Amino acid sequence: MLAEIGHVELDRDGNPKESSPFINSSSSSDVEKSQQYDGKNMALFEEEMDTSPMVSSLLSSLANYSNLPQGSKEHEEAENNEEARKKPVQAPRMGTVMGVYLPCMQNILGVILFLRMTWLVGVGGVMGTFLIVFMCCSTTMLTAISMSAIATNGVVPAGGSYYMISRSLGPEFGGAVGICFYLGTTFAGAMYILGCIEILLVYIVPQAAIFQIEGLEGPEAEAGMLNNMRVYGTIVLSLMALVVFVGVKYVNKLALVFLACVILSILAVYAGVIKSAFEPPDFPICMLGNRTLMSKGLDICAKTIERGNSTVTTKLWRFFCDSEFLNATCDEYFTNNNVTQVQGIPGVTSGILAENIFSFFMEKNEILEKRGIPAVVDPDIPTTNANRYVLADITSFFTLLVGIYFPSVTGIMAGSNRSGDLQDAQKSIPIGTILAISTTSTIYMSCVILFGACVEGVVLRDKFGEGVNGNLVIGTLAWPSPWVIVFGSFFSTCGAGLQSLTGAPRLLQAIARDGIIPFLRVFGHGKANGEPTWALLLTASICEIGIIIASLDAVAPILSMFFLMCYMFVNLACALQTLLRTPNWRPRFKFYHWALSFLGMSLCLSLMFICSWYYAIVAMGIAGCIYKYIEFCGAEKEWGDGIRGISLSAARYALMRLEEGPPHTKNWRPQILVLVGLDGEQNVEQPRLLSLTNQLKAGKGLTIVGACVEGTYLNNHPQAQKADQSLRKLMETERVKGFSQVVISSNLRDATSHLIQAGGLGGLRHNSVLVSFPKNWKQAADNQRVRNFIEVVRETTAAHLALIVPKNISAYPSNGERFTEGHIDVWWIVHDGGMLMLLPFLLRQHKVWRKCKMRIFTVAQMDDNSIQMKKDLLTFLYHLRLDAEVEVVEMHDSDISAYTYEKTLVMEQRSQILKEMHLTKNEREREIQSITDVSRGSIRRKNPSNLHPQKSITEEPAGGSMEEKAEEEVQLIQGKNATPTPTSPTSPASLSVGAVTPGEEVQMTWSDDIDKGKNPAVANPETVRDMFNMKPNQSNVRRMHHAQKLNEVIVKKSQEAKLVLLNMPGPPKNRTGEENYMEFLEVLTEGLNRVLLVRGGGREVITIYS
Repeated sequence: MLAEIGHVELDRDGNPKESSPFINSSSSSDVEKSQQYDGKNMALFEEEMDTSPMVSSLLSSLANYSNLPQGSKEHEEAENNEEARKKPVQAPRMGTVMGVYLPCMQNILGVILFLRMTWLVGVGGVMGTFLIVFMCCSTTMLTAISMSAIATNGVVPAGGSYYMISRSLGPEFGGAVGICFYLGTTFAGAMYILGCIEILLVYIVPQAAIFQIEGLEGPEAEAGMLNNMRVYGTIVLSLMALVVFVGVKYVNKLALVFLACVILSILAVYAGVIKSAFEPPDFPICMLGNRTLMSKGLDICAKTIERGNSTVTTKLWRFFCDSEFLNATCDEYFTNNNVTQVQGIPGVTSGILAENIFSFFMEKNEILEKRGIPAVVDPDIPTTNANRYVLADITSFFTLLVGIYFPSVTGIMAGSNRSGDLQDAQKSIPIGTILAISTTSTIYMSCVILFGACVEGVVLRDKFGEGVNGNLVIGTLAWPSPWVIVFGSFFSTCGAGLQSLTGAPRLLQAIARDGIIPFLRVFGHGKANGEPTWALLLTASICEIGIIIASLDAVAPILSMFFLMCYMFVNLACALQTLLRTPNWRPRFKFYHWALSFLGMSLCLSLMFICSWYYAIVAMGIAGCIYKYIEFCGAEKEWGDGIRGISLSAARYALMRLEEGPPHTKNWRPQILVLVGLDGEQNVEQPRLLSLTNQLKAGKGLTIVGACVEGTYLNNHPQAQKADQSLRKLMETERVKGFSQVVISSNLRDATSHLIQAGGLGGLRHNSVLVSFPKNWKQAADNQRVRNFIEVVRETTAAHLALIVPKNISAYPSNGERFTEGHIDVWWIVHDGGMLMLLPFLLRQHKVWRKCKMRIFTVAQMDDNSIQMKKDLLTFLYHLRLDAEVEVVEMHDSDISAYTYEKTLVMEQRSQILKEMHLTKNEREREIQSITDVSRGSIRRKNPSNLHPQKSITEEPAGGSMEEKAEEEVQLIQGKNATPTPTSPTSPASLSVGAVTPGEEVQMTWSDDIDKGKNPAVANPETVRDMFNMKPNQSNVRRMHHAQKLNEVIVKKSQEAKLVLLNMPGPPKNRTGEENYMEFLEVLTEGLNRVLLVRGGGREVITIYS
């Protein structure tokens, strides 16, 4: 972008002229654009108009904004769709009553009210049922308050509840809850269809049953009824799906008709209650003792009747006796108890409420008995003729009642689902939803009390009205006729089923089109007009599962789970947004509080486990699986959701806690800053550094991958972005979880220093730096890189950071390789806080190094007891819980070999020449031959032929001579690439702890005291020749000797090791002697394939304590 704005063109005269101030514009449109803002007092801002429009333009676009049709993609993406713009926008027309209030009423009032409410009151008692209703209605009211706050916090496009939850809780929660809401709506469709079939087969046309249940008892009758439900349910489901497929417009047109049926039925019930106070309806119940008899097949409620002068037996007699004669043998209970008739609907003024106030739970196949009527029962005689009594079809208990009732309060999302058709959604959704819940809650609570006050207890507990001539129990109370309720409830359940089969596929389509669940994408497609054909097919298939279950009482708790989970997350979303106080959380609806949302969430969770703990676990398992699936496989979406807000708040809280002090040794883990180099294309030069980082990350600490770009921020920002993308891509390839950071500075040295100083945030900062050993460091072209490396060592030491330096990083294994055997050798020279012990342990957690064994070597001096040292080290490792072999290596003092002396001398000569000889390149080349000759002569003088120098194992020149060595050293002055010894392999990583005597080498420094008084400006070839006659610094000779001797021992013991870890000596305190430092590291690690030089940060990182 900056490059486009700052582009300079030349005019006809060749002078530079300004290019267009408009981004992504051609110069030909400059005049038009500049004229566009003439006379608008916008000259100051005309360059920014493309990215920052005028306020008037913004307001105009917002005023013309309209919601998209339901089931379409989220509005952010659809705004860019040109076809959508061309379509004429239809003005929204529905207000609060038609758009929210009545749809919510229709969805809330339904099948449970008509088919199960009286039974709930009879079994649970007025008090228990009132408690259930109050809990469920409180849950939905609190959820509606939370939903209103979310719905009024900005424009809610169509998609309703799914859109609100997903955009508030993020794609993972949104997808999981969206699927739960979809499954709940689908099973609700199955429940409505089952209710519809129950009304049809039990109350309207019982003779239509395919599987006849006449004369069947117990399980056989139950199985026949369920099979009838399955067959007819499948037929009705197919018809409904066909209607929805043909056209939704017919469903929408019939919605008001279905709603009218519901309201008419409820009014009929209230009218019947009022009428019962003056003239109760005549619905007698026949009782034998205190047992309720089935009215089907009875002609009169008596054992015998007087006809003329004779006593004649009734049909009831024949049911319980073996003949119709008076001397017949009859059932014991029938003989001992009288037949009485009880009024089924005594009326609201009868005082029956007192009998129905408490619960009356029953076991399956238990006979319905009336309280307060005496009965003679012989407990030793089994019950016979049980099919003539009204029996309980299921075992009832409080939690079952909650699960069956809760679906009758669902449907509160109907208004928000129509948000695309509302005139003012932010006003209509809260008012309409809360009013609808208030109205329906009042209806439910009043019905509980009125049913208990008007209807006899045994009638209430008679689920299918078998004691009242097969009438719908709520219908017996209605005025003017029970058929008003029967047909009203039949049509309302049909309508509710159609609404579910219409809404659920659109919800699935919205989820599929969001793209967060990959395997659902096929369901985002549909017919040309957008109807979700595939989603409808899946919905019908899932709905068929509910139909196969066939029992309304078994399906209701299933959909209760899914709806409760959905409502729980709505409350959670509101509570989170309120507590996080995100700047964008500004709902127009003000009557909310996080405590109310948490109370609603707690109620939802409690009701889930109250209804059915195993269904609750299954529902949570489904949601959890979907959550993890989206997390691993789903599309990355950033919706500004509350979960991201929680992450920010939690991160801030954790960072503030970390500021309280440094971590305890037990909590120490390597927080690594990886310093990588970039090539000309901004790609990483050493990708294996990140492989090693991944292998070290068993500590699960922080990882920052840092890179440096040379230049200025304004000019080199695109390169930095490219470098950052390159780092991220490589981190993803190498599976390194962490952060990338690219710093731009005028030189690489400062940029690296900035990374070391400023990396991390607060208490979460790096405590270790990983940087590769400079390759080809002896070349003059890489002199600056060597100086940068030494400065990194100095700065990490000053900052008390651990330093990890792999040498020959290209030889390290990738993450895909596996070592089937081998050793990781640790050479413990000086104690650095335990880093040397911890790193191999972390590496062995990774599959690359898992099969390698750990060996620890330590060096004993002349005055050390090596046997005791080994015992102590074994004890120490035992307490550290580390499994490793231990070996103590004894290093005896020996004379300094001539080779060591000469190597030190050549090292110092080269160092001195590089510092003091300020000749041009050409002059240097002219003088080099004479310098080489002098060097050879010097070496011959100091190395007579009769002296056989003691050489290291790997540094024995193969057929070479000391003269050749010296020549190679001198040739390095010319910048040519030469190896220090003819036979030494290209060493990988080099790490060394500097010396043999621990007290001396921790703060090793190297300085040159030679020719300090010389003036570099007067350097000439004679001066240079004199350097070759000087004696080497004794300190440097001693260090070279120790490095060489230690290298001999390490190569002898660890040459076959897969990795060698060494203590790394400290850098020189002053700037002189830097080249000597690199030479010592090179000698120390010569002949080893993979070396990891480790320098501790000055604190303990491993402990023996728990």
